[in-house]
Amino acid sequence: MTGVTEGPFEGATAMSTVTTTYKVTGMTCGHCEGAVTEEVSGIDGVTGVEAAASTGLVTVTSTRELDDEAVRAAVDEAGYELAGRA
Repeated sequence: MTGVTEGPFEGATAMSTVTTTYKVTGMTCGHCEGAVTEEVSGIDGVTGVEAAASTGLVTVTSTRELDDEAVRAAVDEAGYELAGRA
């Protein structure tokens, strides 16, 4: 064999991602964005968080569908309120 493989690693499978956007109330600045990002990033399976105080939207990328109550608890821990999915 000549070393040709499929994908980045032989036998590797592509990991699917789920993107969910939430509405969070109370964020007003970059510090707020950072606090929410830090807490939500700690949820198992989360691979990325993008928080925007200007819109109140938090977009979460994860390896699986997240439990909204886990997201709510993380947002509460950061000091803000999860209004629901956007």
